[in-house]
Amino acid sequence: MSPRGDAEPARRTSRRRTGRRPGNPDTREAILAAARAAFAERGYDATGIRAVAAAAGVDPALVHHYFGAKEELFRAAMAIPVDPAELVPRVMAGGADEVGERLVRTFLSVWDSPAGVAAVALLRSAVSNQWTARLLREFLTTQILRRVLTQLDLDPAEAPLRGALVATQVAGLAMMRYVIRLEPVASASPDTLALTIGPTLQRYLTGPLPAPDGRRPD
Repeated sequence: MSPRGDAEPARRTSRRRTGRRPGNPDTREAILAAARAAFAERGYDATGIRAVAAAAGVDPALVHHYFGAKEELFRAAMAIPVDPAELVPRVMAGGADEVGERLVRTFLSVWDSPAGVAAVALLRSAVSNQWTARLLREFLTTQILRRVLTQLDLDPAEAPLRGALVATQVAGLAMMRYVIRLEPVASASPDTLALTIGPTLQRYLTGPLPAPDGRRPD
């Protein structure tokens, strides 16, 4: 055999060994399964990387290697195709006066895009699966609403109710537009929905609330 023939397999072997080794799919899925269970059972705030790693039977460094920080792990466990940290600044741009309208516009820009397919699938699953419902609740409260509420000058005692009221409206809009497809909401333009639903969200966020005893606000 010629020297060239002897060298060619060695060159091919060398090329195969270069570059970053791909991750083990089984390990990655084990981490994701452990993360979904932990986030659903304990909530986002009470779940740590070490606990997820222990449940998956891996070193915490491996969780960081595959997914980065806890926030990124949560998004991967939820299969969320967008980063809330990039969306919330769009909602808050321009101050608090029209945040309700901008929230609707930003919400629709995601759900009406190709990324919305995964969001609709998640919503459908949450209706019939309690674990998915808990994950969706954690995502809305910790990754979306908390980011918005912390940038508004709100009474801390009122913030949970305000956030929950916003969630009812947003979830209802998603269900009617994308799952049940109730007309004319299903085919309405984003401008129409933002201008009609936005003021309701604005009232939930910044308007007066009833007193704890149920009396109407002054």
